[in-house]
Amino acid sequence: MQVESEGEAACTAVLTPPLSLEGGLAAELRPANLVQRVLSLFGNVRPGSDLSHFQLPATFNLPKSQLQMYGEGVYCAGEDHLSRCAAGKDSLERLTSVVAWSISTTRPPIFGFAPYNPVLGETHHVSAGSLNVLLEQVSHRPPVSALHATDDGGNVELVWCQSPLPKFYGASIEATVKGKREVRLRKLNERYEVDCPNLLIRLLPVPSVEWSGNVRIVCRDSGLEAELSYCRSRSFLGFGGDARCVKGRIFHSGSGDAVYEIDGHWDRTVSLKDVSSGKVSVLYDAERAIANLSTPVVEDKKGLSPSESAVVWGEVSEAILTKDWEKARQAKRRVEDRARKLQKERNEVWMPKHFSLSQNKHGVWECWPLEPSVPPAPIVVPS
Repeated sequence: MQVESEGEAACTAVLTPPLSLEGGLAAELRPANLVQRVLSLFGNVRPGSDLSHFQLPATFNLPKSQLQMYGEGVYCAGEDHLSRCAAGKDSLERLTSVVAWSISTTRPPIFGFAPYNPVLGETHHVSAGSLNVLLEQVSHRPPVSALHATDDGGNVELVWCQSPLPKFYGASIEATVKGKREVRLRKLNERYEVDCPNLLIRLLPVPSVEWSGNVRIVCRDSGLEAELSYCRSRSFLGFGGDARCVKGRIFHSGSGDAVYEIDGHWDRTVSLKDVSSGKVSVLYDAERAIANLSTPVVEDKKGLSPSESAVVWGEVSEAILTKDWEKARQAKRRVEDRARKLQKERNEVWMPKHFSLSQNKHGVWECWPLEPSVPPAPIVVPS
């Protein structure tokens, strides 16, 4: 954890370790009776209810915003899969690298804990090496988060616009993510549309949390695409089985002919099998990609924005880390009350600072960065 102050306002910026294979921070916060407490939260919630604005007590919060969680999947990585996307010698190698990078954004979820719901206009700006990442909460109802990332060499650009839709189904909660995510290889004029898996929280019969569903990665410029399925291995009545399996294939969009088969576990290794030769290679190694990740630090205190996630929620996070639950509850209420007050004071439609935003006829949110590149950030990930 790092706590920094910003100028005379003494804004507290709290940065905590990213989710990784080791677990770490969540294990320290986990109470003994967690399952019973989680079940009690949903006693009066109807099956089918939208939980987008469900207010969790601070005791169930991770000390970070959902905006930070999205960002960490991009800028916190042990192995630089993103740079490899642009370095591939041909379109097939590049698509394969995008698939590996997509898997690397899958981080171990934690049962019983959730990040804060970002407030409207909240931002998160971090640099990792040559990659600069900027996020903004561009809508509150519905919740929509936008991300723009560029590298100093002008090779890679990420543009995301996503809106989570969590629903309660009685024995489980499933969060689907609507929106558009693109990886752009600028110098090669290639764009990759990338889906993300759903988050499935099982309450009964055995409490668990896992990634599930299908992910599609498409490059219309090369005519290649990939399909991944995040699934649980065979279980009996919900008991047993491995929840971290991933299977799929890479194939030609036009003919459907497979080039590679994909199989493995996203928290261990994922293999790539050449359909024609039978040769098997390692596509992704979680130990190298998402283990022993560095915690971001504030490098330029004066450069911190008051809308920065680590500042907005700093007091709440500080209280959670010290397990001062009453202070955390009060601090969280102040953040939410301040956001509601600002919303009431606005006399016109609010406009995002860093993105333009629209919803297409299919209900999918799309965003466009207002600037061609992201500048270096006041928060950095140590190399």
